[in-house]
Amino acid sequence: MTMTPIVVALTVALVMTSGPSFAASKKETDCGHQAAVVGAVRQARIDRVKERKVPEHVKAVATWPESYNTAITLVTPWVYEMKMRDVKKQDLAAAWEELCLAQ
Repeated sequence: MTMTPIVVALTVALVMTSGPSFAASKKETDCGHQAAVVGAVRQARIDRVKERKVPEHVKAVATWPESYNTAITLVTPWVYEMKMRDVKKQDLAAAWEELCLAQ
């Protein structure tokens, strides 16, 4: 089979567009997992889990890969420093995901 210039051009276009699409998909997945961690920490705060017990509490309900558990200790102080009314009113997971995707 000989490749005509049109077939070559279509192949190159397909390869070039699939790379960024794959990267975007990977970023969306990564940001989704990060947002899930933030949401779980937020829920732990709403459930009045003591700050020092958050890591074990959140890991018990984890739906993300284990490698994202390190974010728990980074996110917890941020959530626990907020006023409870703000924690309850704001969708912190959605805000986190939006910021993550914007980077």
